[in-house]
Amino acid sequence: MVGSKWVYKLKVDADGLVERHKARLAAQGFSQKFGVDYDETFSPVVRYESFRTMVALAVQHGLMLHQMDVTTAFLNGYLEEEVFMKQPEGFIAKGQEHLVCKLKRSIYGLKQSPRCWNSALDSQLKTMGFAQTSSDPSLHSYKRREVHHCRLC
Repeated sequence: MVGSKWVYKLKVDADGLVERHKARLAAQGFSQKFGVDYDETFSPVVRYESFRTMVALAVQHGLMLHQMDVTTAFLNGYLEEEVFMKQPEGFIAKGQEHLVCKLKRSIYGLKQSPRCWNSALDSQLKTMGFAQTSSDPSLHSYKRREVHHCRLC
């Protein structure tokens, strides 16, 4: 069983004034045991050579590059293993302290979260017609007629 912890952060503007308060629940993944709570954690990382090649090709051919960030990426992956988490602080109902949460999706802090997110992203890209390259598992390409797209994920 994995514990959890609330992580609080203040977002400030350019003048240092508090713009908003943020809170996120993170699992205490350091308590996970290999073979019990997770089996694999490997998630491919973009090779530096692939990134440099993509930028060079874009410059050479006058192509436009687009960069994006998925802010809640780890929350979009589905867990393959059964992971149970203690109830988060502030959500424990009186008389039900013995209950635990069964996680269906990955959350920040779990050792397998990067792998779950990558698996979800990879399957979505393949559904859209992208193919994973053999030289770099983080590079997906899509070609249809005269249009050629590449994604580094």
